[in-house]
Amino acid sequence: MWQKIGNLIQQQNNFKAFIPLPFPPKEPLILSPELQVKHGEAMRMLGKLDGISQLLPDVDFYLLMFVRKEAASSSQIEGTQATMINAIEAEISPPSFQAKDVGDIICYVRALNYGIERLKDIPLSVRLIKEIHQKLMDDGRATQHPFPGEFRYTQNWIEGTLPSNAKFVPPPAEEISRCIGDLENFIHDKKSSFSSLIKAALLHSQFETIHPFTDGNGRTGRLLITLFLWQEQLLDKPLLYLSSFFNKHQDLYYEKLQKYHSSRAEIHAWLDFFFEGIITTADSACKIASKINQIREQDMIKISKLGKVASLSASEVLKKLFSQPIVDVAKIQKWTKTTRAGGQKIIDRFINLGILIQSDPKKTYGRTYEYRSYMQVFENDSE
Repeated sequence: MWQKIGNLIQQQNNFKAFIPLPFPPKEPLILSPELQVKHGEAMRMLGKLDGISQLLPDVDFYLLMFVRKEAASSSQIEGTQATMINAIEAEISPPSFQAKDVGDIICYVRALNYGIERLKDIPLSVRLIKEIHQKLMDDGRATQHPFPGEFRYTQNWIEGTLPSNAKFVPPPAEEISRCIGDLENFIHDKKSSFSSLIKAALLHSQFETIHPFTDGNGRTGRLLITLFLWQEQLLDKPLLYLSSFFNKHQDLYYEKLQKYHSSRAEIHAWLDFFFEGIITTADSACKIASKINQIREQDMIKISKLGKVASLSASEVLKKLFSQPIVDVAKIQKWTKTTRAGGQKIIDRFINLGILIQSDPKKTYGRTYEYRSYMQVFENDSE
């Protein structure tokens, strides 16, 4: 089953560009019974995740880990080698000791956090998309001049050395204003017959079809999924991030997008893949949330066996470890406003309780310590 969403139009310099038709398509999007079932399951899993997230104590402390996981996966799709752990380490390491490419992840975290905060003031819009792109690309790695926050003035393409031998050529620059305007209207159309989940899927695939920026389109487009789902209140907390699923199935991800923006658009195949991603990712996030709760309860019991004053300060440190699970003495000092000796005493106490371990037992200088049982919940899920 296919629909027409655009045409390949001959351009100067011997290549054809894909020019989208007015969006969304006028032809009704009728889901097959199988796709309706999958859509229902995806919605059910989102509801389950939302329910579990509301049962998590101190949920805001865990959010940064989910954001880092998304940032690492989305950046890896674009060729970044750094990991989520590298990004955590970077927060306590001087730049000279940071892993290569870790800046990509840091920029992504910055852009996503900015978008989440900005949505409290303005709706998802062309203006916000440009602002997010600027946060993402300022100081970030780029394959060419990214013009942060500005739509492109020139032709771009996907794969190949020239538009004439590229795998896909998005619309020319002069078409961007019309195409992105259609997309913005689609986002805000409250009378649409599409569910919010279908709109999220089409928002991403259509944005990637337009490819409005010189660089950073994939990362920006994946950011939009999370921000839109949160804006539509499908989740109370932004805990669902699809980039890990896209990264695990990268070839299929690109294949489905390529077939979406072809002259015979396979919209249903893209929706099927997207719904599968929602189901898989929401289920994974539910399991992560459940494991986090178990670890928290176990470690709170350990802390409660300390003296009254010690357990009070230790519980506050534990909360912060959920957002920054790799620390050094300086970080503990900053959190507790204590001396260096006091910071080391707290770390030693957490080591004795089996909560922290030294990252590298051989190091005697510049030592760092990990909340490894907690970090492994996210690491194992990424395998």
